[in-house]
Amino acid sequence: SSVIYINRDTMANVNLLALNGNTYDTVVRQIALAHTQGNGKDVSCHNVASSVSDLLLGTKVNHYISLTLDSVPIVNDLVGGVEVTVLDDFSGVDNSLVKGEKILLNGEQALNYVRTREKLEDNTNIARMKRQQQYMEALYKKAQSCMNEDDAFIAEAVLKISDHMVSDRSVTQLEEIA
Repeated sequence: SSVIYINRDTMANVNLLALNGNTYDTVVRQIALAHTQGNGKDVSCHNVASSVSDLLLGTKVNHYISLTLDSVPIVNDLVGGVEVTVLDDFSGVDNSLVKGEKILLNGEQALNYVRTREKLEDNTNIARMKRQQQYMEALYKKAQSCMNEDDAFIAEAVLKISDHMVSDRSVTQLEEIA
């Protein structure tokens, strides 16, 4: 398995779903809108997986894990913070995030770093995606270190973020994936 980054603004086939979850039409829209169809949980995730599969010319999306942005501070702090070199000027949004400085992000800083787009000089989603990719790669390394030090790390982390997560995998299966 591998990680791919898809811009939320990518135009893709999105299934429009009836209340019972059945597709009644397919339209070309921003792929981010695929999640708005459904129940905000598993039905929405399946709809996103369908749009992504179609975008990737039929490549099957085997599993999904969906996290709300509310999980970012929790996950960040579970690994003891994530270190990044700040890519943008966050003046007026979060003055502790100074462009070019290396910083160990705390939970709220991490959320500001990966979420903020408005009020930044480059407020494009592409700029935000660069920060998100940088953050995710650093988070992954920190999480690997935590998993190597503590066999129960994934199970404990899943319990702490369970209110902010939707997945088609059990905790045991998530541990195996990790």
